Amino acid sequence: MTYGCIASMKTQPGSRDEVVSILLSAVDGLRAAGCDIYVVGLSDDDDVTIWVTEVWRTKDHHDASLTLPEAKAAISKAMPMLTGEFTKQELSVVGGLGL
Repeated sequence: MTYGCIASMKTQPGSRDEVVSILLSAVDGLRAAGCDIYVVGLSDDDDVTIWVTEVWRTKDHHDASLTLPEAKAAISKAMPMLTGEFTKQELSVVGGLGL
C-alpha cells in the first residue's frame, strides 16, 4: 500500500528559512527514489516549526531514500539548526487529488 507521513520539526530561532532551503534543495532525486508527493509547509503564526508531508510508493522506498548521499548530506547540514523536537505520523494513503 502507498506509504505516507506527516512530520514536523522545530528549528532554532532564526534558522527556519535556512532549514527549509536545505529540505527543498534535496528534492531533485526524490521522484526517482519512489516519492510521489513532497511538500514543505510553514504556519503563519509559528516561526520555528516546519511541516513535511510525503507520499511514497512504499515504506521501503521512503526508508531507502534516507540512505541516499543527497539525503544524508541535507540531514547532516540541517541537524545543528534543529531543536530535536520532532513529530511523525505514518499513514496508509488510500487516495486523493494528485495521486
